[in-house]
Amino acid sequence: MERVIKPGPRRGLVLVYTGNGKGKTTASLGLIFRAVGQDFKAVMLQFIKSKKHKYGEHIMAERLGLEIIPLGDGFTWESKNIEQDKNLAVECWKVCRDVILAGKHDIVVLDELTYAVKYGWLPVEEILAVLKARKPEMHVVITGRDAPPELIEFADLVSEVREIKHPMKKGIRAQLGIEM
Repeated sequence: MERVIKPGPRRGLVLVYTGNGKGKTTASLGLIFRAVGQDFKAVMLQFIKSKKHKYGEHIMAERLGLEIIPLGDGFTWESKNIEQDKNLAVECWKVCRDVILAGKHDIVVLDELTYAVKYGWLPVEEILAVLKARKPEMHVVITGRDAPPELIEFADLVSEVREIKHPMKKGIRAQLGIEM
């Protein structure tokens, strides 16, 4: 006999996937896949992924009719133009803030947002203010290493992805279908 799971009343959650391991974005993609299966309107906004490249998740999202929007330019800690990257992160945040406050989605993923906070480009207080102002049923997922303590305290769910072993340490470069 099939057991039917009855969900609780809808309450928007803040979920954080952080840590130094691989799989934070992948976990959030799985969550979006599940949510869309329940007819939720979902969007993923990516802070670091460049608009110039098409990664595997972008190709699959197009096939499935999911909305994934890369807003970055591939900026990293190795950037040659930090000021430009900072300005881009601020612009990315404005788009994210507007999407959240518009309230048109049931679930919003802010992929790799934590880096902009870590580098001091975005104040965590501003992010928390937007999260508090969102519609009460909206779920927000935040990914990235080094989630700030204030965000961890505020979140309803925090999962840490810990690296134990990584092929890059053996000199194996990023793999199609795994990292991209």
